[in-house]
Amino acid sequence: MEVISSVDEMRAIAAKAHADGKKIGLVPTMGALHAGHLSLIARARQERDFVVVSIFVNPTQFGPKEDYHRYPRSLEADSRKCENAEVDVVFAPLAVDMYPGGFDTWVEVKGPAEVLEGQSRPGHFQGVATVCAKLFNIVRADRAYFGKKDYQQLTVIRKMVDDLNMNVEVVAVDTMRERDGLALSSRNSYLDKREREAALVLSSSLETARKVYESGERNTKAIQTRVWNIIAAEPLAQVEYVVVVDAETLTPVETIERPVAVLLAVRIGSTRLIDNTVIGE
Repeated sequence: MEVISSVDEMRAIAAKAHADGKKIGLVPTMGALHAGHLSLIARARQERDFVVVSIFVNPTQFGPKEDYHRYPRSLEADSRKCENAEVDVVFAPLAVDMYPGGFDTWVEVKGPAEVLEGQSRPGHFQGVATVCAKLFNIVRADRAYFGKKDYQQLTVIRKMVDDLNMNVEVVAVDTMRERDGLALSSRNSYLDKREREAALVLSSSLETARKVYESGERNTKAIQTRVWNIIAAEPLAQVEYVVVVDAETLTPVETIERPVAVLLAVRIGSTRLIDNTVIGE
């Protein structure tokens, strides 16, 4: 396995892989790899001849008051995990190479990028879309693997790829969870023991949403209120949003007649967590 930072070197390696007739799978990450990331890598390894994992804490998707500088960075440990998972290349570019002096070209996705995280974190999806477009161009993967935990991000990337006719297939992989239901996230490391227990309210509220739907409820407002009340009852939780929206477009719906996504963002102490589930499939 190779660990490289040079954009030109990554391009050359990708070109050789293509010349050798290999299909490239890309797993874009910001590092601090956990079992959720490894499930993406395993899927890519199963389906592609050549697997690239990018590790890049992308500064342009963080707001000025967010956790860019304290976001966990562990390239050496991450590289060992990638080697054990039979990754071919770890691409860990430097910010100065991804955004050199004079950089002033951005990818802006409308529609699903303008709501929820797009409102809470101005500029976030511009940074996400831009860095993913750059990674797709550099690595030249024909498949890119994303987790469903970041459901809105997945929706935004899919729209960008469709709208710009990008030659890459976006593959969605199910959310990995701890045994008690907590969705795996690099930010879980910020939680202390009491906060970790409180964070279980996210997955338990989503499970309630599913059960309420299965019992026959189709009014999205009723489901949204039920989820909100469960989370609000936890003293350490501060709800930022709970919505029930169309699973493809993220637009509001009043009555569930096709699949919907229940999306939520909650602060547990000072840590902001997101989670989701899709119902009505």
